[in-house]
Amino acid sequence: MKCAIIQPSYIPWKGYFHQIEKADVFIFYDDVQYDKHGWRNRNRIKTHQGGTWLTIPVHSAGVVVEHTPINQVEIDWHRPWQKKHLSAMQQAYSKAPFFTQYRDLLYYFYHDLHPLLLADYTIELTLLLCKELGIKNTTFMRSSDIIAEGHKTERIIRILTQLGVTDYISGPSAKNYIEEELFNIEGITFEYMTYQYPEYTQLYPPFEAQVSIIDLLLMTGPDALSYVRGEEDE
Repeated sequence: MKCAIIQPSYIPWKGYFHQIEKADVFIFYDDVQYDKHGWRNRNRIKTHQGGTWLTIPVHSAGVVVEHTPINQVEIDWHRPWQKKHLSAMQQAYSKAPFFTQYRDLLYYFYHDLHPLLLADYTIELTLLLCKELGIKNTTFMRSSDIIAEGHKTERIIRILTQLGVTDYISGPSAKNYIEEELFNIEGITFEYMTYQYPEYTQLYPPFEAQVSIIDLLLMTGPDALSYVRGEEDE
C-alpha cells in the first residue's frame, strides 16, 4: 500500500495532486506547525501580469500563529477575501476554454463554503478538485485522527506502520531532512517524486509551471489528469 503525507494547502499545484493520485492513502498532515509563509493559505494563479498571489487571511490575535497547529488556525472572515479571490479568478480565466464548465464550482468555493478553520476549508477544496480531476481510488485521512506520537520522521514512521503502509511517497524537498534509514528498518520502500510535466497552453505566455491546479483545470478540462500524471505515463 502506497501512502503520501502532506500539509493541507490552498488550491495546490499539479504536483500535489500527482502525489494524491499515486497514493492508495493520502494523509493531510493537519496537526503540525503552521508555516506562515508557506502554501497553507496561499497560492498563485496566472494573469496577464504574470503570477499573482491569492492569500486567505487568518487570525493571529492572542497567539503566535507560526506556533499554532495547522488545524487550529482560523480564517479571518471579517475581510472580504472570498469576493476578491473569485473576482481575480474571473478576470484571469473568463476566456479560458473550460471556465464556463467550472464556473459553478468556483462560485461554490467562494460563496457557499464558510468554515471557521483554514484546514477544513482547504481540505474540502482539495477533495472537490480531486473529484473534478477524476482521482477516484485514493482514501483520505487526517493525521489529527491518527494516534501516533513522536517528532518528524519518527512520527511519520509510526503513522505508516499503524496503517500497514509498504511504500512511502515523498516530495523531493524532504531529502534535506528525512531519515531514510528509519524507513529501511521498518521495511518501508521510499519513493521521491520527480516533477516533470508537459507544458499546456496558457492564456498569457510564457508558460509558468508553479501555479495552482485551477489554471490547468480551466485550460485543459477533462484532459487535466493526464497532465497531472506527467511524463511517466506518456
